[in-house]
Amino acid sequence: MKILSTKILADSQKKPLIDAGFELIENDFISTQIKSFELKNINESLIFTSQNSVESILQHSELEKLKTKKVYCVGIKTKNLLADNGFEVIAYTGYAADLAEIITLIYKSENYTFFSGNKRRDTLPDALKEAGVTFNEIEVYETTLTPQKIKGTVDAVLFFSPSAVESYLADNKLKNEICFCIGETTASALENKTKNIIVADQPTIEDVIEAIIEEYK
Repeated sequence: MKILSTKILADSQKKPLIDAGFELIENDFISTQIKSFELKNINESLIFTSQNSVESILQHSELEKLKTKKVYCVGIKTKNLLADNGFEVIAYTGYAADLAEIITLIYKSENYTFFSGNKRRDTLPDALKEAGVTFNEIEVYETTLTPQKIKGTVDAVLFFSPSAVESYLADNKLKNEICFCIGETTASALENKTKNIIVADQPTIEDVIEAIIEEYK
């Protein structure tokens, strides 16, 4: 079985696939760059929806002033990265829509600063606006599509973000490949493109790999 990952995997992530006998092709279909930004008008609570936004603020010269704030985030790895760097994470969820629900139902009275990327989805900010939650947004990183044509055929494609789906489809078409997605948001980017979609039980790379092995064993 030949599998294409739209992201270069860590050695520890590749190993289970190689051990299971898969042929693995890897290419980064997106790249991210940290942006310079000012820490102005920061509200009492912070929102992060990706590890990229955390990595960006960790390099800011005024990082320490943010560590007194309460934090809300998407993703267990984002939460762990924040906690490991001295932040207090009040709530985290697997998806932005779930985090928006928690904030608007339980923590609506607080005000927030949302650290985002240039290709972020509208799900969270739209929900906050609709519920009348006070927030501002600071763009702290940029995602760039890096499309590339894949020669030959593969049996499965691994997608870890909607942007990677967009980048892959710029130069490639889906036929009979099974698309393994890190989460429902990524899977929704494949709507009307294919019905061969399997979504990981939890939105982590490791769970995507587990889903592949489970599917083909």
